[in-house]
Amino acid sequence: MQTKWKILIAIFTLVVFADQATKFLAVKHLTYGFDVAGAKTLPAQIGAFYSDQDLLDHHLSAEPVYVARNFWAFRYAQNRGAAWGLLATLPAGARVPFFHIVSIVAVIFILSYVRKLQPEQRYLQVAFSLVLGGAVGNFIDRLARGYVIDFIDWYWHDPQFLAYTRHWPTFNVADSAISVGVVLLLLESFLSKKHAPDPKLQTRTKVA
Repeated sequence: MQTKWKILIAIFTLVVFADQATKFLAVKHLTYGFDVAGAKTLPAQIGAFYSDQDLLDHHLSAEPVYVARNFWAFRYAQNRGAAWGLLATLPAGARVPFFHIVSIVAVIFILSYVRKLQPEQRYLQVAFSLVLGGAVGNFIDRLARGYVIDFIDWYWHDPQFLAYTRHWPTFNVADSAISVGVVLLLLESFLSKKHAPDPKLQTRTKVA
C-alpha cells in the first residue's frame, strides 16, 4: 500500500473516532438524553446515540461546562444546516437528502484527487485526509439523526457589559478538521505559486 493511502487511513480514522467520541460525550454530559431514554450502560447509550432519532428532539440540554469562563464553554447544540447554520430553514424533506448528496460527492472527489497525488505532496495528503475525516464525521450524524451535533462554544463576554457577548458559531471536532485541512490547502496553493518558476523567465532563457 502506498504511503499516501496509509496517511489517509490513519488521519481519517483518528478524526472520525475523535469526532464521534466527543459528540457522544457531549450528549452524555451536556444533555439529559440518555437519562430520559433509560440508557444506563455504555452499550445501551451507544445504541441510543446512533439509533434513537427522538433522543434529543425535545432539546433536553443541561447546563454548559465552562473551560475558560467568558471565553470557552462546552454547550450542546443541534445544527440542521451547513456551516454557520446555512440552509437550516429548508424543509427536512429537501434539506437532508441535499446534504447526503453533497457529502457523498465530496467523498468521491477527495478520494479521486488523492489518487492522483504524488508521493512528495505530503501537505495535500494530510489536508485532504483531514477534510475527508471531518466530512464523514458530520455525514454520520446526518445519517443517524438528520442533524449535526455541535458543542464547542467560543465567545467573548465582557463582565462590565452583561449584554455584550459575541459568539463564534458553535462547532465540533469534524468542523475543526475540515477548517485545518482547508487552511493547509490554501497554504499549499500559495506556496506552490510562490515557488513556481516564472514562465516569462523560462521563455527568455530558451531564447537566449
